[in-house]
Amino acid sequence: MIKPIAASLRPGRSSPATDDDGREVENLILRTLPGKECEQFFSSLEFVRLRLRQVLHEVGETIKSCYFLNNGLASVLTAQPDGKVVEVGLIGNEGFVGLPVIFGFKTSGLRVVTQGDGSAYRVNTETLLRILPTCNTLRRRLEQFSMLLGMQSTQLAACNRLHGVEERLARWLLMSQDRIGGMKLPLTQEFLAQMLGTRRASVTIAAGALQKKGVIAYSRGSVGILDRKGLERKSCDCYEVIEGQRKKWREESQE
Repeated sequence: MIKPIAASLRPGRSSPATDDDGREVENLILRTLPGKECEQFFSSLEFVRLRLRQVLHEVGETIKSCYFLNNGLASVLTAQPDGKVVEVGLIGNEGFVGLPVIFGFKTSGLRVVTQGDGSAYRVNTETLLRILPTCNTLRRRLEQFSMLLGMQSTQLAACNRLHGVEERLARWLLMSQDRIGGMKLPLTQEFLAQMLGTRRASVTIAAGALQKKGVIAYSRGSVGILDRKGLERKSCDCYEVIEGQRKKWREESQE
C-alpha cells in the first residue's frame, strides 16, 4: 500500500512521497492527488516490477488491470492483421496504462508493451471503476492524460508520414531518453524498425548516419546517446511539439 500523500505535497516542494516500503512514488498522477483521494485510492494499489518487453495490454483482450507507471517506458502499438506493428504513443512516469476503461471500454484496441525494466502501481480495473466516481481529481487527471496521449498519437502519425527515418529515429531516441533517463537504451535493429514503421535496412542506414555524425554510439542491442544537443538538431520538429505538450501537462498537473 502507498502511504497517503499530503494535499500540499508536490514534486520539488517537499520530501519525496514514499510507499510503505520506502520507495519513492514517481508517477505524476499519483503524486498530485489531494490527501482525501489518496486515502480512498492508494490502499488499492499494488507495487509491481516490470520486465523488458512485457505486454501489459493486448489487442482484443479484456483489460483486467491498469498501471500507473512509476519508472520505465511503455510503447502503445497498433497491430495489423499481418503481424506488423507501429508505435503510436510512448508513456513514462507521467502516465497511465488502461485509458479505455475510464471511457467505458472493456477491451484494448492497442497493444501496450514495456521498453525496459521498470516498475508501476497496479490496480484492478473493477476497483478503479468503483472508486473513480468519488475521486474527481483522479478522474480529471486521467482524462487530461488521455488528451495528451491522443495529441501525441496524432503528431506521431504526421511524423511517420512526413519525415525521414533519420529524423524520426532521432526524435524517438530523445523521447525515450526523456522517459527512461540515462545515456544508453536497450534497443535492437528489429525493434527500432517496428517502432518507426520502417524496414530494418532503413534503420541501419539512419543509425549509421547518426553515429557517423557523433551523436550516438550504435551497437548490437543498444544505443548510447553521446551528444544530446546534436541529436536534438537532427530530430524533426515533432519532438519539440510533443515534448512541449508533455511539459505543459506536467506543469498544469502541479498547480
